[in-house]
Amino acid sequence: MSRDADSRDPRDTQERESGVTNARRPSRAALPTRHPEQTRSSRPIAIEREPEALDSPRAHYLGDRAYFLRESELKTLVEVGTFRAVAAPDLARIAYGGDTERMKREIRRLRDQSLVSEKVVRGSGNQTIRLLALTQKGAQLARTSGALPDAQAIYHGFVKPREARHDADLYRLYHTEAQNIVDAGGRLTRVLLDYELKRNLNRDLAVLPAEGHTEEAREAIAERHDLTVVDGKIPLPDMRIEYETAEMEHKHLDLELATRNYRPRALAEKAAAGFSLYAPRADASRLRRVLDEREITAEILAL
Repeated sequence: MSRDADSRDPRDTQERESGVTNARRPSRAALPTRHPEQTRSSRPIAIEREPEALDSPRAHYLGDRAYFLRESELKTLVEVGTFRAVAAPDLARIAYGGDTERMKREIRRLRDQSLVSEKVVRGSGNQTIRLLALTQKGAQLARTSGALPDAQAIYHGFVKPREARHDADLYRLYHTEAQNIVDAGGRLTRVLLDYELKRNLNRDLAVLPAEGHTEEAREAIAERHDLTVVDGKIPLPDMRIEYETAEMEHKHLDLELATRNYRPRALAEKAAAGFSLYAPRADASRLRRVLDEREITAEILAL
């Protein structure tokens, strides 16, 4: 969704330093392209799931309450919480390698322990989508279990249906690019959604005195966060993937998932910022025409 550093959202005040939050939320690497349906599981924190028969439940504690989770179920908490909302079919296909029945059993156990919640929202046409999100307890357990890297934010709760669908699409987008990085010998380290990027950027902007809000100061702060000033604004991507290359270089990839509702000016700003642009397959052709009509040099990939 289109967002820059100057936009405001009431949920920003709900963010907490622990990295558990109820808010959602350089140039593209030269990597081989791969269609989303061809991606394999490639999570930033991940080893492959063990066979279910070998994955025995273990007790994990929040206060004096014990929660009994398999290692696979703990990974699911991390997977869902990293992106805030995930569509159940995508989770089954990507994280469970197509084993939908195992995913259903594990989600049922997590739901019964009040660690995961579900919501059905309307998708394109008359279709509905079953989305999964963590509860506050689920996010706390993912954080305290030791399964989540210290720098990785974790999210809980649903937002507006349109934004929740967008979050779920980011999960598929992540795995599309993550597999390309892994195939090129890279190692995934962290995922940042736009709300975390916005929070970090605004912290630096907030300490500038009134007379210090010069173009030079904004450019320096943008550069500190590996962002770019475009027409006086600092556009933010929907998602940033941080990774190490095969040569142990630290790099990142900024991704924007555009929709048919994007105004040409917003699309131009995202392109000028150097983000890799994706769009749902149904919207991609229309957005490409917008780019051509406005003579904007950028590529839009279909998700």
